[in-house]
Amino acid sequence: MERIAIDGLSIAYERVGSGEPLVLLHGGLSDHREWRHQVDALSDTFMVVAWDAPGCGGSDDPPATDRMPEYAARLSGLIDELELERPHVLGLSWGSTLALALYRLRPDLPRTLILTAAYAGWAGSLTPDEVTDRLRTSLSDLEAAVVPEDFVRTWVPSLFTSKADTTVVEDYVEVMAEFHPGGVRQMLHAIAEADLRPVLPTIRVPTLLLYGAEDARSSQEVAETMHRDIPGSELVFLPDVGHMSNLEAPDRFSTVVRGFLERNAD
Repeated sequence: MERIAIDGLSIAYERVGSGEPLVLLHGGLSDHREWRHQVDALSDTFMVVAWDAPGCGGSDDPPATDRMPEYAARLSGLIDELELERPHVLGLSWGSTLALALYRLRPDLPRTLILTAAYAGWAGSLTPDEVTDRLRTSLSDLEAAVVPEDFVRTWVPSLFTSKADTTVVEDYVEVMAEFHPGGVRQMLHAIAEADLRPVLPTIRVPTLLLYGAEDARSSQEVAETMHRDIPGSELVFLPDVGHMSNLEAPDRFSTVVRGFLERNAD
């Protein structure tokens, strides 16, 4: 892991390979390690940069007031400091909302967008009752957990299908169990409050929407709405996998991503 100071925070990131830059944005309760299969699969052709968002992995926790605009500003700063010229941007779940927030802030910056298990923020993709329930339940479970793994286990059924390889699930549980409690609270509030719907019709770069067909968190209805609202977007469902399709079906996931990137490379 490398580190860089962005607006007073130490941000950790991994950088592998050479070629056009590809920035990977992980989901909540996670860090750059959820992308290990994609880093291995894609760094032969692309310079892959996977960060730890503020409050995750090796990065410092953000101020308590930070929401999506502040995360996007720090991400923009990282991209500028690393001199990543018009990177492809791939975000998963929470990271997909961050990718949209980055586009709102810097529409000139992304070369393409790949939005996986994507929301336009919870407020932008779910009903108010769903947002309230998800946020309240998640914060309550976080406070009630005796050990970190107790909290992580409450998320697993909505992240993977029952067909997921047990080793894959347990490996991811180990990653998630190293979460920063303060970082998780910030990320939950940030995505719960985010409504990026106004950004969707303004997107003018090639955009791939990639979902697990059995995703229990980002439904097909959410996917279809995103596809409808983003001009010219492509929508792909990976059969038989859930929210964490990059882990349940890493080879299929990386093949779809590579195909899209190669069609839209300079």
